Amino acid sequence: MQKKWNIKSSRGDAAERLAKELGIGTVTAGLLADRVGGDSAAARRFLGMEEEMLHSPMLLCDMDRAVARIEKALAAGERIVIYGDYDVDGVTSVSILYLYLKALGADVGYYIPNRMGEGYGMSESSVDKLIDEGARLIVTVDTGITSSVEIEHAHARGVDVVVTDHHECHGKLPDAAAVVNPRRPDCPYPFKELAGVGVVFKLLCAFETKRAGISEQDAVRRICADYADLVAIGTIADVMPIRDENRLIVAFGLRRIEHSQRVGLCALIDAVGKRPDGSRSPRAQRITSGFIGYTLAPRINAAGRISSAGLAVELFLTDSREKADALAKRLCDINRERQTEENRIATEAYAEIDATHDFANDPVIVLAADNWHHGVIGIVASRITEKYGLPSILISFDGAQSDGDCDVGKGSGRSVKGLNLVDALVYCDDLLEKYGGHELAAGLSVRRENIDAFRKKINEYAREHFKAEDRTPSIDADFEIGIDEVTLENAEEIRMLEPFGVSNPVPSFVLRNVTVADVQPISFGKHTKLLLERPGAAPLTAMYFSHSPKEADVYPGDRIDILAGLDINEFGGKRTAQLILRDLRLTADAAAAAETNAARYAALRAGEPAPGADIVPSREDFGAVYNFIRRQVRFGEDSFTVREMLMRDEHVGAIGYIKLRFIIDVLYELNIVGVESLGGEAYRFRVSYQQKRADLDKSAILRRLRTQTRAE
Repeated sequence: MQKKWNIKSSRGDAAERLAKELGIGTVTAGLLADRVGGDSAAARRFLGMEEEMLHSPMLLCDMDRAVARIEKALAAGERIVIYGDYDVDGVTSVSILYLYLKALGADVGYYIPNRMGEGYGMSESSVDKLIDEGARLIVTVDTGITSSVEIEHAHARGVDVVVTDHHECHGKLPDAAAVVNPRRPDCPYPFKELAGVGVVFKLLCAFETKRAGISEQDAVRRICADYADLVAIGTIADVMPIRDENRLIVAFGLRRIEHSQRVGLCALIDAVGKRPDGSRSPRAQRITSGFIGYTLAPRINAAGRISSAGLAVELFLTDSREKADALAKRLCDINRERQTEENRIATEAYAEIDATHDFANDPVIVLAADNWHHGVIGIVASRITEKYGLPSILISFDGAQSDGDCDVGKGSGRSVKGLNLVDALVYCDDLLEKYGGHELAAGLSVRRENIDAFRKKINEYAREHFKAEDRTPSIDADFEIGIDEVTLENAEEIRMLEPFGVSNPVPSFVLRNVTVADVQPISFGKHTKLLLERPGAAPLTAMYFSHSPKEADVYPGDRIDILAGLDINEFGGKRTAQLILRDLRLTADAAAAAETNAARYAALRAGEPAPGADIVPSREDFGAVYNFIRRQVRFGEDSFTVREMLMRDEHVGAIGYIKLRFIIDVLYELNIVGVESLGGEAYRFRVSYQQKRADLDKSAILRRLRTQTRAE
């Protein structure tokens, strides 16, 4: 499905004025105008982060109670256990609270539930285990807001719970010693979008202020110096908006990472720079929010998805470089396992969706299987939502018993703008065992016998609340630029707007009518490198990650429109501007010509007369197409689009679209080769190498076509 491009602006007078007043290029000025308006003073404040400020942690409800209860535990030497979540936000939350309390001499431990055996959130059995092992205070991080029953159970056994969380609150708040969550309905805290680790950061700032008898500002400086790196990683990985105090936290944290002395973090950064053979990449790694989100975070996350999140926590806690190197390598190995499993599940899910999903009536994709790894279905749900532009929920019964009370599947969902996933799950509350999350991402548990009813009910909700116009996949772009504006100077200037993330997205631009000079596979065809023609200059590099050349479906000579980010390629001591593609398509003229050809073929196939038209393929035309198919099948490639066949072989290309479509029809009709339609204009071919010379005169399609072309 072709995605809709939402172009935010057209770079008007405000951009020109900002460019002159600030002494910057019109590309950067246009981005500033979009983000803060045309006022140069506001633009300067944005660049200098002068309007962002860290709010007082004491504005968070129950912060005073949380600090007091932890102080009491420290003074009495009580065993404190941090109860966390297994994602990056949870891992970093556990790590900073543990390091802080340990430095104060606390008797502290941590517990993160196993994703496979226990799933998200607290459980009574885990609470019992911790209490039996001596816990007198449990502090939850990045979890707990929906754990009223478990917290009541702990209280009944004489153990207090302090909840720190940032997830949506639904229903009555837990009856805990303290509930610190900016999303509490009664909480006056001015910024509601802290990550779980951001809430813990606030707890540490409040605690340090009281413990050390210093100002909040001085306490913030101390806590930032020690923990801002991990707070930034958790905030970025949890896809929280990079605005307000998150922007300050992330900016400072990224600077700390660049000069990090944290042994585990240094080991992980070194490990991701190594190739599988152990050699190092010659590229210098720049620390950005993108590097954290797309490179470091998946490796940290992989521990909780495939193995144990404790591996990632131990990486951040250790002072031993030898141990850190071993843990970092293990995380990278686990991440490769995760990638393999993810691709397997995605392949199965795509096939099931294409074969069974009712796109006309069901706006939400709901799939369930017995053999999908619980830790990977969330990533696959993200890929499905990206691919189809629809909310998706994947449910795994892996490890569940096939009968009785234990036949419960764990699900992970992703949504798109326009459908709040938590609200949709609330609507299905009677069918679910457990659920929670955010507007665009949520988790759930559901019994097998309720799957069909759940699928029906959530789609019932979506049809009512998810507008049809929101169901077309879309990508945002800031504005259009010319290929002559893809310069190193502009790419460097754009970096002034960092850090990027939700609410301050990586800039994207539309370039129209550019010509493809070459198409090259990268990393064994996993990615594609395009070279784009530039008048009077060397071709421009455009990288299309996670798209093979076949998926890109563009060829030398094509004129295309692209939606891309502007980046800097640093290699071998040279720095050059390059584009990072997010989407591409044929120009409007080329697309219209293709539609005209398709319509013409359909009319001819329906029997429309075409006196004198040169549309009947010759035996030589059939031979060229057959030889192309046979040659490619021999090399292990059996699937092609019509356009791909025309562009990849000059002899087939010379035949033309309409003749090629009829040739494929006849090949199928006479069973010269096996032809399977894959939808649209894509086909899979099967060749019999014992095939005898075909008698084309037996083709009813060709006979009818010849009749259609005879002059009246």
